[in-house]
Amino acid sequence: MIEGYAGRESVTAGEALALHVSTDAPAFRVRLYRLGRELEFMAESGPYPGTRTDPPPHPDKIPGAASPAVDWGFPEYRIDVPGEWPTGIYLAHLVEEGQREAVPLLGDGDIEGFAREFFVVRPRRPGGGGRILYKKSTFTRHAYNRADREGVPRAGSLYDNPVYGTGGDGYPRGHRLSMRRPGGVIDLAWWDAPFIAWLERCGYAVEYCTDLDLHRDPGLLAPYDLLLSVGHDEYWSTAMREHTDAHLRSGGNVAFLSANTCWWRVHLTDDDTGFVSDTDHHVDGVFPHLPSTDLWWAAPPDGVGTPENGLTGVSFRNGGMWPGEWPGDRPRVGYRVQHAGHWVFEGTGLRDGSDGGPADRLGAGTPLIGYECDGAAFVYDERGVARATGADGTPDSFLILGLYELSPVSEDVTTIKWGHWNCVVREPERTGPRAATMGVHTVEGGGTVFTAGTTDWPVICGREEDPGVVRVTRNVLDRLSRRAVAPAGP
Repeated sequence: MIEGYAGRESVTAGEALALHVSTDAPAFRVRLYRLGRELEFMAESGPYPGTRTDPPPHPDKIPGAASPAVDWGFPEYRIDVPGEWPTGIYLAHLVEEGQREAVPLLGDGDIEGFAREFFVVRPRRPGGGGRILYKKSTFTRHAYNRADREGVPRAGSLYDNPVYGTGGDGYPRGHRLSMRRPGGVIDLAWWDAPFIAWLERCGYAVEYCTDLDLHRDPGLLAPYDLLLSVGHDEYWSTAMREHTDAHLRSGGNVAFLSANTCWWRVHLTDDDTGFVSDTDHHVDGVFPHLPSTDLWWAAPPDGVGTPENGLTGVSFRNGGMWPGEWPGDRPRVGYRVQHAGHWVFEGTGLRDGSDGGPADRLGAGTPLIGYECDGAAFVYDERGVARATGADGTPDSFLILGLYELSPVSEDVTTIKWGHWNCVVREPERTGPRAATMGVHTVEGGGTVFTAGTTDWPVICGREEDPGVVRVTRNVLDRLSRRAVAPAGP
């Protein structure tokens, strides 16, 4: 048995990575890999003496469950990261000393699994190796991490047996989560690995950071022209939004190749090793506090009152979620193209129907839309073109470039319905039909935002399953990786 987690998921090249490991083996080693064009073996460290530490019990005494709310206190081991290692997302594979010869080196298909942890290596000179900054969505990863071990379910997260605090004890009111827990690697293999491999195949110079880096450093984005949000990016702090907004106002750009983006606000706690979020996740079948005050879009006192679509252009409250295995049986219809003359579509050959023929669909035949998707309140004009109303906080400059009206839809707030887009009614007076929405807008100061409106955009692009998605992505990266004003109109 062996498992572990990083003390901090981000380290600068030349510094030491702190890994916390529990094992019943007398000794263990750590194999280190970098995600790139392929999974590259970098080094093996150790051996280190092994110590077993039991997980903390769940405070509600739930059988078999461990607490998601506290630091698990595994022993710390420090691993020096060479100063010449390139920036990137790295994988640490924990190997028991007695199994070392029997455990082969990992390949591209072995990223997901237990006894693994990822971390980001940041460059010594930020911006020196590229003007694109890839933000790994770490807060969302922790929110969903159940801290399971292979063959041992522990069912503790913000969604499984969450721990709720009423505040007044040094913590804000809300669900509490520690980021110092094990659990293995899942999301990295699905969203990040294929997209990072594609970026490197295409020769893009990219540097990397985590959510916590963006939260803690107001100047993080200054050396970069383009910030990338990739995959599932649900949990954001106030500081993350403020720093991203400042980047846009100074002429920097953002590409949200993600969805369910910026849905919940988080409050960092415990020297930034945990966070609290007042969500609508039930505890033992009971909602501890409604309304949930850390929803970004809801007006105070029911929420933060700063709609996420003010930043992204879209919101999950106008989109939905298709449950099941990835990619599952969800529809493969793609985005109906609008404004085909826009720079985003340059070189795709896609048509929008303005020539009298049918509009093409970007990503048709692939599971591009989902598993979660975001949208904007919209109406159709006299030509049948969808236009954002702005009634939900979407900027006036937001131009809808692709649309997929979700069907079939279930609006049952209490039960997930399989084979449907699950979309809870939140603002019936402001929203149109629920629709995944791709679009672009500019902000005062000249920054441009592209939003894909779907979590699985980086998967379809990374695997090159649709040439149109690949070309659109290249257009976005090529244009927005230069700090210049890019008009939102056609």
